[in-house]
Amino acid sequence: MKNNIYKSAAMVTGFSIAEKTLGFFYRILLTRIIGAEGIGIYQICLTVFAVFLTVASSGVPVTVSRLMAKSGAKGDLRGKHSAVTAGILSTLFVTIPIALVLFFGKDVFGFLFSDKRCIPIFVILLPGLILTSVYAVIRGSFWGNKQFLPYSIIELLEEAVMVIAGTFLIWGIADPVVGARNAIIAVLISYVFSFIVSLFWYFKKGGKLANPKKQLMPLISSAAPVTAMRTSTSVINSAVAVIFPALFIKVCGMSGSEAIGLFGVAVGMAIPMLYIPSSLIGSIAVVVAPELSENYYKKNKNRVRYDVEKTVRAAIFIATLVVPILFALGKPMSIFLYDSELCGEIVEISSFIIFPLCITMMTNTVLNSMNCEKRTLLYFFISAAAMLLCLCFLTRYMGVYAYILGLALSYIICAALNLRLLIKKCSGIKYSKYTLQSVAVIGLACLFGKLLNGILARYLSVFPQILICAPLILAFTAGALYCLEMFSAHPIKKLFAKD
Repeated sequence: MKNNIYKSAAMVTGFSIAEKTLGFFYRILLTRIIGAEGIGIYQICLTVFAVFLTVASSGVPVTVSRLMAKSGAKGDLRGKHSAVTAGILSTLFVTIPIALVLFFGKDVFGFLFSDKRCIPIFVILLPGLILTSVYAVIRGSFWGNKQFLPYSIIELLEEAVMVIAGTFLIWGIADPVVGARNAIIAVLISYVFSFIVSLFWYFKKGGKLANPKKQLMPLISSAAPVTAMRTSTSVINSAVAVIFPALFIKVCGMSGSEAIGLFGVAVGMAIPMLYIPSSLIGSIAVVVAPELSENYYKKNKNRVRYDVEKTVRAAIFIATLVVPILFALGKPMSIFLYDSELCGEIVEISSFIIFPLCITMMTNTVLNSMNCEKRTLLYFFISAAAMLLCLCFLTRYMGVYAYILGLALSYIICAALNLRLLIKKCSGIKYSKYTLQSVAVIGLACLFGKLLNGILARYLSVFPQILICAPLILAFTAGALYCLEMFSAHPIKKLFAKD
């Protein structure tokens, strides 16, 4: 069983890295062609869309996966089909009315956008709200059945379809508004693709629709807190998309285009670089969550404790490897990718956010798998309040870095509260020493990376700097972790071991 987990995690991670890499270079292409203003419009549309998508289905896939794991522990095949059907009905019940109201009332809801040019572009995405919500449920069924290969392939192909369609549609476009519109059309095309392919695969592999009556209320009860938390995240991101430009227009005297451009640099370019480890965290969470839920409902406390400890350490390990690279190379990477020195400054200063970010992402998944959705929701609200207070009251003094400070505080608070709850739920888990050692390694690796890049920057352009420094920083960090016996080659050997 452990071998299967290692191999599944490695497979999902490999596909996820390919998907994120594809999307990352596509974002660079978008930036080069439609510019910071076009990226700002594109980002605002996706941010507002994410609010409604989150309301409709964000908590459902994880809950469907957990209910299927619970039914699997009891050997109830019909219960699995019932959970999927309940998920589809619940999402359709929400998405169809929302899509209709937004389409016919688009002029009324113009206040959702800081730039009115976004409204007709946003409307293009509305059919995707229904389609991708249904796909989200089917994705949850893949997790619950531990069918990680089809899930990974569909996710990668969805990204590929968006990139191919988007490249074709934006090529040669000089107008940032037209470019943003065509990029949004590409997103819709990718949603249609994943909807059709996922449904085909689900029914081809024996999936069925069953009476959802027994699973509907448990699904709604469990999904509601997760949905509320993720909806609040999307609402906050949407609020930032409105407040951010407005504050800079009012406080700094910027024009609308300048404010949207700064928003595009910070939120459309710099912040996504901080989420580079999310693909690894998400891959591990996807594989571990069904197994953890099944062991939790079987009351296998020793196995649950083992899974929790390993996943938390994995999150810390990933963050430890990534932080020094972005701290030392944030500026040359941003200049090479986006031709933006400001983006590089933001990335370097905010790179340390990755550490609490990784812990928060992983512990949220772990706690939700253990039926702690209401507590994680409460912790989220506490941390979000800290972020909004920083944004509203410190922007006048810190500029764009008020938002960065707010993000840092929110993830630190959430990570600390999540870990505290995990200790109560799984007494005996050990992570304190590992965390402190990781912080020390990050400090040393950041110093090493900064000194090394400082020397190379005198003689080399940005691309050779990245090419030489990145692997050396990674090797230095991995070597320090190995010397402290914080990781071993055992999981790698498991990948090649016979089941």
